[in-house]
Amino acid sequence: MARVITLDAFGTLVELADPVPRLVDALAARGAAVSAAQAGAALAEEIAFYRAHHDAGVDAASLARLRERCAGVLRDGLERAGADVRAIAPAAIVESLLAALRFRPFADVPGALAELRAAGHRLVVVSNWDVSLHEMLRTTGLAALVDGAISSAEAGARKPDPAIFRSALALAGRDDGRRALHAGDSLALDVAGARAAGLDAVLVARGPVADGVPAGVAVLGSLDGLASLAA
Repeated sequence: MARVITLDAFGTLVELADPVPRLVDALAARGAAVSAAQAGAALAEEIAFYRAHHDAGVDAASLARLRERCAGVLRDGLERAGADVRAIAPAAIVESLLAALRFRPFADVPGALAELRAAGHRLVVVSNWDVSLHEMLRTTGLAALVDGAISSAEAGARKPDPAIFRSALALAGRDDGRRALHAGDSLALDVAGARAAGLDAVLVARGPVADGVPAGVAVLGSLDGLASLAA
């Protein structure tokens, strides 16, 4: 019987290609010599800020403002690290940041999604992300392999809040978690949140398996095998 399968994005479907070299190159093209260490320190600050504030990006206008704020955090971080970026305009910092951020699917993901779709399952991406989640799925080629996606910014709730899972189920035409399964890489966000919403959960552990996996929760090293679990 076909299921609704919800899928986390970052760490489950996609990874972030190392942004440090891209940021160094982007800033160099705009006249600022920044070391890898300086870029890495500043990016760490920007990523932490983004994770705390991504739900502010609910539409094109608010996403642009969020990106400006993130670029401001990046500039401040670069300056604290000793980089001289005074000559770079704020818009150019935004451009450099966006140029540095490139997501790519894990190698197993396209085939696994195709297998799940072929089995008749409905696939919805549910992620703590701003509204650009859809753009990311398009640019990585994954949008054509799923039936829909919802970000925490759009849902007004972030994992592990069960509300975002309920929004994903509604997007798939389901009003409860029966015959629904969520796959994600976080015990706290994905497994706990999905189970609270009434979905079965699978932990996708692409690295070492975390302690405390609840009884009844399957663990996969990749999306390979998810179709068998969903059958």
